[in-house]
Amino acid sequence: MTQPVNETAPIIPQEAFDWYDEYAHGMIDRRTFLKRLGTLVTIGLSMSVLSAALLPNYALAEQVSFNDDAIKASYVTFRSPKGHGEGRGYFVTPKNLDKPLPVVLVIHENRGLNPYVKDVARRLAKAGFVAFAPDALHILGGYPGNDDEGKAMQRSLDKAKIQQDFVAAAEFLKAHALSNGKLGAVGFCFGGYIVNMLAATIPNSLSAGVPFYGTPAAAEIRDNIKSPLMIQLAELDKRVNATWPEYEVSLKKNKVDYQMFMYENANHGFHNDSTGRYDPKNANLAWDRTVNFFQQHLS
Repeated sequence: MTQPVNETAPIIPQEAFDWYDEYAHGMIDRRTFLKRLGTLVTIGLSMSVLSAALLPNYALAEQVSFNDDAIKASYVTFRSPKGHGEGRGYFVTPKNLDKPLPVVLVIHENRGLNPYVKDVARRLAKAGFVAFAPDALHILGGYPGNDDEGKAMQRSLDKAKIQQDFVAAAEFLKAHALSNGKLGAVGFCFGGYIVNMLAATIPNSLSAGVPFYGTPAAAEIRDNIKSPLMIQLAELDKRVNATWPEYEVSLKKNKVDYQMFMYENANHGFHNDSTGRYDPKNANLAWDRTVNFFQQHLS
C-alpha cells in the first residue's frame, strides 16, 4: 500500500528540504531552521504549509497495520554488555511461523524507534522475513513520541555505546531460534551509517546490508567489509553523496560485492512516507530492490 500523491500540493523550494536536513542532523537549531523558513513565506506558501510538508506526520506512515493478520509483533530485550547493558526492540515475524527464516535488523534514524521504522519492520515480516528494530533510546525510556525530543535524547547518549548496542542486537538476531543463520540489515540516515558500520565491524556475521543515505564506516575499519551491499542514495542529498566517491574507492579496492543506486530528484529521507521528502516512485523502487536483494542473499 502506498500513499496517494496530492497533485495540487504546493511546490516546496529545494532549499527548504536542505535546511530541514541540516536541522534534522543537528547542524542548525530549531530557531535558525524556522527563521530560514520564514524567508520563504508568501501568500501561497505559509509557514503552516511549509511545516506540514517538512515535519513528520506518522499517521501517514502505516503501510502495514500492527493488527495485520499475516504478522505477529512483540517487544523483546537483549543483552548488550559493551553497550548500555540491555537493549529492547520491536520483533515482527510472519504469523504461524513453522520454520526458521532469514532475519533482518531494521535500524532507525537519529531520533529513536519512531512509527515509520516500526512499519518498515512490519513490511519485512509481510515479505517473509523475521524483522527486529531496536530502539537506541531504550536506556532512556524509549522513543518519546516526538522527533525533536528523540533527537535530543539520542545526542545525549555515548555514540560508541549506541553502536555496540546495534552490534549486540545483530548478534542476538542472528542467533535467534527463528533465524536461519542469515542476517541482513537495513537502515536509514543514521541507520544507514550503522549498516555500513556493522558490515565493517562484524563482517563474518552480516550476510547482506542495505544502507539508505548513510555515511560510511570509519576509514580505518572499511577494509574489513566482506558482505554484499546495496547502497541507496538520493540525488539531491549533497551531504551524504559527498562521502560516496571515497567509500566506493575502498569497496572496489577490497573487491566488495556492491551495488549503488542514485535516485533521480530524490531528497535525503525519500523513503520516509511521513514527510514531504517522500518520493513514492523512488521509494517503491528502492524497497523492491531491497527485498529482492535480501531474498537473493539471505535465503
